[in-house]
Amino acid sequence: MSANGGMSVTWYGHACVEVVTPGGLVMLFDPWFGNPKSPRQADAVDRCDILLVSHGHGDHIGDAQQIATRTRPFWPAVHEISLYFGTRMPGGRDSCVGFNKGGTLEHRGVKITMVHAEHSGGDMRGDSDVPVYLGEPAGFVVELEDGVRFLFAGDTDVFGDMRLIRERYAPALAFLPIGGHYTMDPRGAALATELLGVSQVVPIHWSTFPILAGTPGQLRAELAARGLGAVQVLELTPGQTLR
Repeated sequence: MSANGGMSVTWYGHACVEVVTPGGLVMLFDPWFGNPKSPRQADAVDRCDILLVSHGHGDHIGDAQQIATRTRPFWPAVHEISLYFGTRMPGGRDSCVGFNKGGTLEHRGVKITMVHAEHSGGDMRGDSDVPVYLGEPAGFVVELEDGVRFLFAGDTDVFGDMRLIRERYAPALAFLPIGGHYTMDPRGAALATELLGVSQVVPIHWSTFPILAGTPGQLRAELAARGLGAVQVLELTPGQTLR
């Protein structure tokens, strides 16, 4: 992680990630602490400065409302998620700031740009007997206070325009799903790594359930097959922190 400045990363299983920035801000991504791999529960989260949810599936929205109600983070989200939670949070519409793909917001020296993801974004919510549409899925390019950029890809398949993310934002690190079935598998993630041009990958969305069968070892093998054996695969166990 030394190549990425003063940030630290903790993976809590599935796609639930905590990043502490060089300036000491606590960022949470897709905070489903209720996943079966997480060693931490949502009610133990006592600080969140920036909250990012990639899309409207329950295993990614997870504990966002509970955590946001208690910690009052800066919470930028795709427009439809902001509308949905803006009517359910104590602070009303100001609790969740809506924006969309291509937009960039800045909070306390951290820049957040929403980018494309190839997935879906509705779920069963409340008493509804049909899925509630919660906007398109997204990824986030984050530029930290020291200028380091990384991509949190959310749930996605590989897509050709990842090369545009490389051209426009040049992230050094990517959090990529590798489990397969609902997202790309290790072979797809290796191609995504090539298109993005990153030198480090943190695998997410794997091993939570048997159906998410892709592994970091398979990702390393697929990277090597593409001539990308120098890319670091930063394999974490749930609750482990890299600095």
